[in-house]
Amino acid sequence: MKRIEICIGLSVFALSAKSQVKESQPNIIYIIMDDLGYGDIGCYGSRKIETPNIDRLCKDGISFTQHYTGSPVSAPARCVLMTGMHSGHAQIRANDEMAYRGAIMNYDSMYVHPNLEGQYPLKANTMTIGRMMQQAGYVTGCYGKWGLGAPGSEGTPNKQGFDSFYGYNCQRQAHSYYPAFLYKDEDRVYLNNKVLDPHTARLDPGTDPRDEASYAKFSQKEYANDLIFDELISFVRQNKKKPFFLMWTTPLPHVSLQAPEKWVKHYVEKFGDEAPYTGKAGYMPCRYPHATYAAMISYFDEQIGRLIEKLKADHLYDNTIIMFTSDNGPTFNGGSDSPWFDSGGPFKSEYGWGKCFVHEGGIRIPAIVTWPGKIKPSTQSDHICGFQDVMPTLADIAKVDCPPTDGISFLPTLLGKTGQQKEHAYLYWEYPDPVIGLKAIRMGKWKGIIDNIRKGNSTMKLYDLEKDLREEHDVAGEYPEIVRKLTKLMEESHTEPENPKFRF
Repeated sequence: MKRIEICIGLSVFALSAKSQVKESQPNIIYIIMDDLGYGDIGCYGSRKIETPNIDRLCKDGISFTQHYTGSPVSAPARCVLMTGMHSGHAQIRANDEMAYRGAIMNYDSMYVHPNLEGQYPLKANTMTIGRMMQQAGYVTGCYGKWGLGAPGSEGTPNKQGFDSFYGYNCQRQAHSYYPAFLYKDEDRVYLNNKVLDPHTARLDPGTDPRDEASYAKFSQKEYANDLIFDELISFVRQNKKKPFFLMWTTPLPHVSLQAPEKWVKHYVEKFGDEAPYTGKAGYMPCRYPHATYAAMISYFDEQIGRLIEKLKADHLYDNTIIMFTSDNGPTFNGGSDSPWFDSGGPFKSEYGWGKCFVHEGGIRIPAIVTWPGKIKPSTQSDHICGFQDVMPTLADIAKVDCPPTDGISFLPTLLGKTGQQKEHAYLYWEYPDPVIGLKAIRMGKWKGIIDNIRKGNSTMKLYDLEKDLREEHDVAGEYPEIVRKLTKLMEESHTEPENPKFRF
C-alpha cells in the first residue's frame, strides 16, 4: 500500500459542492464504549449483564459479526477512527503520556499543573471525522473521553473538528469516575470531588475488606458520567433544528470499578456475595467487583435508553442514525474478570488475549447501526470491516467527498445492497507496545500475528479463523506460502511514524 499522507490541510482538501446542507440530512450519533468485550452485551451473547436498550438497537437495526477496532488500546484506536488511517499509517499508534513533561502520573501535580495531563496530540488541521462533518454542514459535539491531545495542544477536540466538548481530556483522568475536574471545551470545570489517585488509593489500614463502609472514600459527590450525559442531552436539545453529529465516547466500563449504588445493589442481589477486590491488580478497590462491572454497563445502557426517549420526544429519532461499538476488547486488571463474564464471547479474553493484544478477543468488537426506514431491522452482517471504514461511510451518508483513507464505506451493507459492497483485500494492525510489540493481519479466513517484536521475534503465527476462532492452533508450518504473503503485506502496510515511541 502506498504511503498516504495523514494530515491534510484545510487549504488542500476541499469538500465538493455536494456538501451543501439538505433538510433530509440525518443526525448521526456514534457511541463508543471503553473496554467493552464482544460478549458483554445481551444481543452478543451475555447471560449475566442486562442491556435491554442496546439489545433493542440490535433488534431495530443491523449487527456486525466481523467488525474490528483500529488498535487494542484506547488512543491509537480512536486515532484510526478519527482519521480513517489504519495503525500502520496513523499518527498515533500507542498510548504516549509524554513523560518528558514531568510528574505525569502524579494526580496532585496534574491538578495544579494542567500541562502534565493529556496524551500525544493529533497534528494541527488533521482531517478528522469531526472536521469532515463540520464541512458537510453538521454541528459537531464530542462527549466523554478524548485522549488525542493534551490541553493547550493542537490535538484538543475543539481544534480537531468539534464545536463542543465535555468530558475527560486525559484518558488517565478517566481512570476515576469521581474526578476533581472535567473539561468543557478548552476550559477546566472543577467538581466537588477530592483528588484521589486511582492507582495508589487503597483501603485504610485495619479496615475490614468485607465491610461496605471501608470503601466509602472511593465514592464521592459528583459521578462524571451523570454530568457528561446531562451535557450531551443539552447538545441534542440545542441542535434539534440542525443536522448534528454527536460522538459519545464514554469511559465505561473501563476500570476503576465504580458505579451508581442502584445498579450495584441490583447485581449484588442477582450474583450474591463475592470476594472483594482490594486493589492488588491496580486501580481502586471495590467491594463487589463482579456486580460493579455489570452495573457500569447496565447504567450506560439505561442512559442510551434515556437518549432514545429524548430523540423520540423531540421527533428526531426517525431521522437519526445511531452507531454503537467498543474501542477494544475487555481488560484484565483493576478487579475486572472477563473469563467469569465470558466477555470475549466466542474468543478468549484473559490476559494475553483481550485488551492490549491483537488476538480476536482484543480487536474484534460489537457493532450495531440503526437507521429507521433505511436499515432493515434484525439483520446481521458478516462483512469484514473496521474503524478505518467509519469515515468513508459517514462521508457517503452525508453526501460529501471523503479525504484519502485506508477505509471502504460500508453504507451498501447498511442499506442491504450487499452486491454493491466493496471488500478489503486485508486488514492490518500494529501496536508498538513498549514491552512486547505486536502486528496482525486478516486476509479472508487467515489471521497472521507476530508478537514479542521488541524481544527480537519475527516469526508469524497463522490461524484459520473458519476452523479456529479462539486462535488456539498455529498452522504456520502447514501453509508457508500464506505466511510469506501475509508477511509481505505487513511490510507494505507499514510506514515509519514520526514519533520514535511508535517505532519498532
